[in-house]
Amino acid sequence: MDLQPLDFEKPILELERRLQELKAHSREHDVDLDSEVTAIETKLRDTRREIYGSLSAWQRVQIARHVQRPFALDYVERCFTGWSELHGDRLFADDKAMPSGLAMLDSQRCVVITHQKGRDTKENVMRNFGCAHPEGYRKALRLMRLAEKFNMPVISLIDTPGAFPGIGSEERHISEAIAVNLREMMNLRIPIIAAVIGEGGSGGALGIGVADRVLILENAYYSVISPEACSAILWRDRKHAAEAAEALKLTAHDLLKLGVVDEIVDEPEGGAHRNYETAAANLGNALRRCLAELCELSVDDLLKKRYKKFRALGNFAEPKATATRS
Repeated sequence: MDLQPLDFEKPILELERRLQELKAHSREHDVDLDSEVTAIETKLRDTRREIYGSLSAWQRVQIARHVQRPFALDYVERCFTGWSELHGDRLFADDKAMPSGLAMLDSQRCVVITHQKGRDTKENVMRNFGCAHPEGYRKALRLMRLAEKFNMPVISLIDTPGAFPGIGSEERHISEAIAVNLREMMNLRIPIIAAVIGEGGSGGALGIGVADRVLILENAYYSVISPEACSAILWRDRKHAAEAAEALKLTAHDLLKLGVVDEIVDEPEGGAHRNYETAAANLGNALRRCLAELCELSVDDLLKKRYKKFRALGNFAEPKATATRS
């Protein structure tokens, strides 16, 4: 796969180009350039470590949106077996932005709910760019109730810029569909694990994100609003998206500190798009471990911990102001 570089990766690409040229020159002219090659390789490793070790929030957003990043069905293929997609919400239609169904995680049968984007224009149109309609969330709820009926855990893979805001979506009550999911997921008597694998945009992400464990990939993000939209509101110009991304505290490490997510899943150096197998193996291991922990809890304990988890979000203690004498 030919990777499409991001702007901040240009120094790495330049070093990789020089390294290839040196190796090619050495082979063609039978010249010993081992010392020069070693020096470039060392500099390349150091540059990678420096760039990827200090990514800004906006750079992580760019990685999360990378067109070659593994999407939900790529993880389904590598982490699960026996995938069987189920279609339709039994009310209006089947939403192709949210392929969902049954699968096996080792020996455990699960219901897997996903957001799916496309890699080219044709696929993106079919998947509606990963932006689900109301029928997608109603399909997800139908399958989650099926999971509860047959005592199967639910695993949701979140990767969406947000729910679709078009006229048809509003006519079919997108906000109500998401709100119902939030309420019902709080009361499902089965383990629920959510993993943000790319973009976690607003209510579109939260509509399948109420879970006992919320995981997030290292370069994914989870936010109430996109940096561009935030910039447009605050500065009336989208060019301040990088500043907005920093202020929103939307990166995996920020979210872990705030208690919004429970665990960060490591990615290969440079992002999950550089090694699908490693990224999927890391996510699969995290899902198995969390599922094993949750399956040991009684239903009552599961529901109590879930309630306590979400009630604790957003609680902050501000230091008391000290009185000053006039």
